Amino acid sequence: MTLTIYGCYRSRATRNIWLANELGLPFKHVPVIQVYRVADPKAADAPIHTRSEAFLKVNPNGHVPSIDDDGFVLHESLAINLYLARKHGGPLAPKDVAEEGLAAMWSLWAATECETHALNLLYHRVAKPPQERNAAIADEAAKALRAPIAVLDEALSKDGHLVGGRFTVVDINVAEVIRYAMAGAPELFAEAPHVKAWLAACHARPAFKTMWEAREAEPA
Repeated sequence: MTLTIYGCYRSRATRNIWLANELGLPFKHVPVIQVYRVADPKAADAPIHTRSEAFLKVNPNGHVPSIDDDGFVLHESLAINLYLARKHGGPLAPKDVAEEGLAAMWSLWAATECETHALNLLYHRVAKPPQERNAAIADEAAKALRAPIAVLDEALSKDGHLVGGRFTVVDINVAEVIRYAMAGAPELFAEAPHVKAWLAACHARPAFKTMWEAREAEPA
């Protein structure tokens, strides 16, 4: 049985690698990078990227990450995590149908309510060169994210987790979306102490640290 994860560490593949580390799953890593990061995608010596013919055979959408789990191919990072947790079981997985519903709800919530705003904060306050940043986009993103962060803070105030009073795949899925906003909008987290503490606990986990060390070692 072989699990292959396609996607560089500086992509949403971090979500799947973190989960695989938590589960102790051996995997093959194919560091497919985003085509916009390649100087000449058609060059003979170009690294494998999201428009490489070989990768498009895996994911015709041309996005990372994807997985090949012993012949079963799946795309979309949050769905991949839900699948892997469900397949391998244990405390990270939903224990019943109610928890499965909550896992899907929170994962979709993170993708629809938070991710675009969190990425805009990251891009326009931190990641892009100063001359390419748009302060208005960043300010609007911070404003839009304030209400969802408050919702998350209230949910975490009960027991520090999102499902079942324990660390699960849901914490990974949501934390990896919310992480994007941390450097760009520290004021949001100052207003949400439960979110701040929860992220710190997530990022203190050995499986996250292992993933993050590899990410930091990867060329920007």
